Amino acid sequence: MIQYHKGRDKNMYTKAELLNLYNMDLDSLLNESKKYLKDEVEFCSIINARNGKCSQNCKYCAQSSHYNTEIESYPLMEVNEVLEAARDSQKNGADRVAIVTSGKTPDESDFDTMLDMIKALNKEGIKSCASIGILNESQAKKLAETGLVRFHHNINTCRSYHPEICTTHTYEDRINTAKLVKKYGMELCCGVIIGMGESIEQRIEMALELAEINPDSIPVNILTPIPNTPFADYGDKIDEENILRTLAIFKIACPEASIRIAGGKKARLSEETIEKAFRYCADSTIVGNYLTTTGFTPDEDEKLVYRIGRKLKKCHSLSCS
Repeated sequence: MIQYHKGRDKNMYTKAELLNLYNMDLDSLLNESKKYLKDEVEFCSIINARNGKCSQNCKYCAQSSHYNTEIESYPLMEVNEVLEAARDSQKNGADRVAIVTSGKTPDESDFDTMLDMIKALNKEGIKSCASIGILNESQAKKLAETGLVRFHHNINTCRSYHPEICTTHTYEDRINTAKLVKKYGMELCCGVIIGMGESIEQRIEMALELAEINPDSIPVNILTPIPNTPFADYGDKIDEENILRTLAIFKIACPEASIRIAGGKKARLSEETIEKAFRYCADSTIVGNYLTTTGFTPDEDEKLVYRIGRKLKKCHSLSCS
């Protein structure tokens, strides 16, 4: 087995080492990643608190105002609406609930409302997460002071491929937000979207860059092509075996993080592949629907977890970690 580097504050592989692992026999790769699985599978859910009319030109996204995707746009939800949705998610087994909004960054008025949403979730004893775009230092500080448990902000892809995905903000904008989250003591959820035309080598770059960021959770989305976006015909850019290989490499490269199967699970993966993912390389998943695509019901996900003999993390309070 490849030896870890010495003299680092955390274990790191080289790109060549991870590429060798990626290309090894699939069963051997999966068995290697299984060594790092957490004891329990965690469920989380998202609340799409504002939809559409985003100024950014991310080529995969149904919410971008640059493309005629014909989705339903709506303004920021009220605090009581978010709280009610969060209660429902908790009843359905979600260990934490994320407030998600479209847009590059929240304006001052909306940000204050988002802080009120977080306070309401915390008062209810629901572990809070927010995915509200690129942050400045003042916003990160206020989120931490309000008691936000976790902040979600994906890198989406590796540094070398980012210009092919989006030109209205930079890769560094995303990295800087991740750094601010960690600076102010919040947990960080930071992942990617695969199947957007990146090479295998660039998936390895994603794993290495995520290992450097060191998030608590890594959501792995599989592109679900959206009509009228530039990636509308990208449904064949990655197959199920390579999805499994990517999940396994992320688990090996980032053993302490939860590898979270996110968007595209229902649309892109067979039941057999989903089962393999949870057996060998995934610690968590998003239950219910995603932002603009549908997912499995919480009951379906729960049955799958128990069917393959894994334990489900049952926790509905801020006191549980």
